[in-house]
Amino acid sequence: MEPWRPSPRKPRDWIDPDTFLFHFPNLRYANGRRLCYLCFQVEREDHCSYDDGDWGIFESEVHPQARCHAELCFLYWFYDQYPSRDEHYHVTWWVSWSPCPTCAEKVIEFLEEYRNLELSIFTSRLYFSRHEDYQQGLRCLWNSGVQLDIMSYDDFEYCWDTFVDHKGMRFQRRHMLKDYDFLVTELEEILRTKMNPLREDKFYYQFGNQHRAPKPYCRRKTYLCYQLEQLDGPMSVKGCLQNKKKRHAEIRFIDKIKSLTLDPSQRFEITCYITWSSCPTCAGALVDFVKGHPHLSLRIFASRLYFHWLKKNILGLRHLQESGVLMAVMGHREFEDCWRKFVDHQDRPFQPWDNLDQNSKSIKRRLQRILMPVNDLSDNFSNLKLE
Repeated sequence: MEPWRPSPRKPRDWIDPDTFLFHFPNLRYANGRRLCYLCFQVEREDHCSYDDGDWGIFESEVHPQARCHAELCFLYWFYDQYPSRDEHYHVTWWVSWSPCPTCAEKVIEFLEEYRNLELSIFTSRLYFSRHEDYQQGLRCLWNSGVQLDIMSYDDFEYCWDTFVDHKGMRFQRRHMLKDYDFLVTELEEILRTKMNPLREDKFYYQFGNQHRAPKPYCRRKTYLCYQLEQLDGPMSVKGCLQNKKKRHAEIRFIDKIKSLTLDPSQRFEITCYITWSSCPTCAGALVDFVKGHPHLSLRIFASRLYFHWLKKNILGLRHLQESGVLMAVMGHREFEDCWRKFVDHQDRPFQPWDNLDQNSKSIKRRLQRILMPVNDLSDNFSNLKLE
């Protein structure tokens, strides 16, 4: 007899507020919450932007012959709605429980078919997090390129506004983040032994310092690769982060480092490779982070400068430099080091693209002018002998 498979069905548009407030809080122990809700958003990449895509909600189902978890309901629905394997998609899940090992395996098989799909999973709670097979399932997802994180306040608010039939009621955090810090630390511990490496094509496309993005001319995002090393000590931690909705990679990096609870009596050095230099808000957050952690030394190498002609971005970069953060531009050596440490290169050597060195020198000169002391800038203007 053929194993039972659910037929694709239309997802729900809304859930009621009481269901959301009961099933989604960050809780270490969640008694009575036997259903899993999956809120999703699918964005299809079209040239330089994403369309509005589809969104909806699935929940766990039980069939007499087989269990169909919410994750599998989504996968079968996606197969039916998006048959093309050649288009670029970005899929985001907000789930009340993290995937079980079986669902994790199915998701990985799904990603093997849809090679141009990026999946981000933000979970409220960790399902059987003490069981090794469940931990291994999460690590396998992480290693396959899935972004995994615990739902934060911004995630809850976004889900409330998007998926909850709130009838105009404003989101109230109540006990939604009760065990958030514990869950973040626990997920970090589960994933710490493995780093999610960048795919080769993603590295070349996102970190390339060309003035214009190469084909297929899609937007380039912010990726941040970091390595923390203990001076005169054995500790070494590295990872890759990217922007998510309402939370830039730099802010997520700060949260990651804080979650490590480093010994303030020890000295640590952090090197970051980032695709775009920081916006003013992230620059200010990094400055506050460095001031609050004097035992850390931070170096940031940027592939490209983000809207470098805007005054607020210029002031943000100067603020970073003045706070003691080393600001620099990635050159051939930094690109090769980033490739070696953070890319799933399968022992293949780094292959520089056309005009890498020329572009790097041009961006370095631009950054030097931005970071030039104000007095030197005034002298340069006076040397022009403008009336």
